[in-house]
Amino acid sequence: MSTVWNDPSRPRDERVEALLAEMTLEEKLAQLGSAWVGVERISGNVAPMQDVFARHAEDYAQAGKNGLGHLTRPFGTRPVEAADGVRRLRELQRSLIEDTRLGIPAIAHEECLTGFTTYRATVYPAAIAWAATFDPDLVERMARAIGRDMRRVGVHQGLSPVLDVVRDYRWGRVEETLGEDPYLVGTVGTAYVRGLESAGVIATLKHFAGYSASRAARNHAPVSMGRREFADVILPPFEMALRDGGARSVMNSYADVDGVPAGADASLLTDLLRDEWGFEGTVVSDYWSVAFLQTMHRIAETPGQAGAHALLAGIDVELPDTLCFGEPLAELVRDGEVPEDLVDRAVRRVLRQKAELGLLDGDPMPSTPDGPIDLDPAGNREIARRLAEQSITLLANRDDALPLTADTRSIAVIGPCADDPYALFGCYAFPNHVLPHHPELAEDGPGVQAPSLLTSLTAELPAADVRYEPGCPVKDEDRAGIAAAVAAAREAEVCVAVVGDRAGLFGRGTSGEGCDAPDLSLPGVQDELVEALLATGTPVILVVISGRPYALGPYTDRVVAAVQAFFPGEEGGAALAGVLSGRINPSGRLPVQIPASPGGQPGTYLHPPLGGNSEGVSNLDPTPAFPFGHGLSYTTFAYTDLELSSDEIAADGEVEIACTLRNTGDRRGAEVVQLYLGDPVAQVTRPLLQLAGFARVELAPGERARVTFRLHADRTSFTGLDMRRVIEPGEITVMVGASSAGIRLRGGFRLTGRGRPVGHDRVLHTPVQIEAPGA
Repeated sequence: MSTVWNDPSRPRDERVEALLAEMTLEEKLAQLGSAWVGVERISGNVAPMQDVFARHAEDYAQAGKNGLGHLTRPFGTRPVEAADGVRRLRELQRSLIEDTRLGIPAIAHEECLTGFTTYRATVYPAAIAWAATFDPDLVERMARAIGRDMRRVGVHQGLSPVLDVVRDYRWGRVEETLGEDPYLVGTVGTAYVRGLESAGVIATLKHFAGYSASRAARNHAPVSMGRREFADVILPPFEMALRDGGARSVMNSYADVDGVPAGADASLLTDLLRDEWGFEGTVVSDYWSVAFLQTMHRIAETPGQAGAHALLAGIDVELPDTLCFGEPLAELVRDGEVPEDLVDRAVRRVLRQKAELGLLDGDPMPSTPDGPIDLDPAGNREIARRLAEQSITLLANRDDALPLTADTRSIAVIGPCADDPYALFGCYAFPNHVLPHHPELAEDGPGVQAPSLLTSLTAELPAADVRYEPGCPVKDEDRAGIAAAVAAAREAEVCVAVVGDRAGLFGRGTSGEGCDAPDLSLPGVQDELVEALLATGTPVILVVISGRPYALGPYTDRVVAAVQAFFPGEEGGAALAGVLSGRINPSGRLPVQIPASPGGQPGTYLHPPLGGNSEGVSNLDPTPAFPFGHGLSYTTFAYTDLELSSDEIAADGEVEIACTLRNTGDRRGAEVVQLYLGDPVAQVTRPLLQLAGFARVELAPGERARVTFRLHADRTSFTGLDMRRVIEPGEITVMVGASSAGIRLRGGFRLTGRGRPVGHDRVLHTPVQIEAPGA
């Protein structure tokens, strides 16, 4: 047998071809499969239909006899100390090396949506909170730290980031997304990819594509979306993260778009992704999505046919277990119904990645640790702290009710999210994802230090008399505690009402995968609690800790202040307390709108004229309570001196758009300067305005900075009548401001000459330059 393939001095592709030539059909198909060892020990679902598809322990004896493509979540399936997990993973890999003919280790993958999803690892803010920071550099730093932790314990691939663009806030997985704007999603998602990949971990883009646009925001529901909206809203973040971030893997969406499931769509997974975009990595299936082609979508009669559909479309690896890509598919290949060339195509992609990861070189694991492994070190917590602090958004602040002063005498802290550290975490954070199935560890808490808002605020304002009442549960319609909460509020100088979500999965929470909402009222009876607190006459500061935006219109003119925190992670309690006390100057900006009313969805800021408040057209007004990009500060900023380098540019030219930002208040603070474009007349309806660039700028009192965006004409392109992306001559409106509704400066330029089509090689980003701040 040739040993060319395990010689690292040889070219990658030469090694892959040599190995492929040695393989039997069964060994090839084994590289396209996976095994979820230990999944049968979970006493509840952490993946859809797990109870239906999970295999028992005795089935795993045969799982790796011919090799294995992936090991599914060796650290994230149950609580395991990191050092023990390394030893167990080493055993599994050693078995593959010693007990199979070819001795090829597996790629070990894990979830990493709010950090490495394993016991005692840092719980960072949820993705929706990363977007609220408008700080891609900090997100990249976080992802690099996550990748380092995963690599040091032997994990090769992370199933993140989620690049689905929010279309309906009722969808349970809003918390996992980066918001409702394609450019923000793409920019922050690309930063995450860079960070993870720089640590040697394969980033997996998901869910490709259209998943977030399901009918009525119901998980897995069909998607009714035109090709133009799909191309202009859903696809750009994936393009950005692949081309500019270097992501090496893509995961398919569960949903079908216009009747075609993504997992069986060759036009998506091959024609677009590979032939047009040039992607050379692997496409992995979302968990059991290949089997779903038979059981849910019903486009296949047998598991083998489901596997054939997926393989033909372009899926290379079946996760989290091998139900369709194993013997059922082998039978079709032997019978000549599926060409073996299709198998070889996918195997090449998997083996190339294994070669890049060093898995063909010998021992794939780090050395066995002598002692405990710390997955929540001080450096991680510092990043988590900064992310939490920068993500918290001050929505409203009437008469400077915030910050609370040091001489505040009494505070009533009310609400189900006030003293619950688990309320700070998203659904894919290990404490909410897996620990609920292990009550024997309840006394250990979430496994990381995560002081609640109540604990943190009490420490932040030690002179104040802080009284706490939960008032009601997050989800259950239990009103028994409202009377005690009202009594506490009446006796206090100020009331801090802390409401929102408790993340979970498949109906166990109010936010998270499979936890979709019928409307955008606060869950349970929390709206009744807020109304009762407002009726006391005590000033109410509303704090929302949630995974999605809730309708706050009824409260905007009645609370003295409102703060939004999107699942801010283990450092979130201290960050929120710091914002309330004034130790931290809030700088978060909304990556999604805050709706005024609970109905009238879907609705995002990206809409043509008839999608907004068109007088005389409808009696319903979709104007949000707080717009996309909104966020207040404890200081003030002035925008002046808008200047464009030209008032005309060619269809392949660029223009510089500059303005001066000045801190006109008395505190150091950060402002997010937002550049929007409008296209007043076009061949198809266009959004009234759309984010084209942004810059987070920190200034001391009295300081100013010149912010310059370099905008290429490609950034004005859209999908035209003939379904080709085009740059169209005409006027382009330029708007710069503090939010999509807080425009401070206006200008414009004209695109001249003939229009031109553009493709995947177009300019996707708007570079920004910030001059050194000065007086």
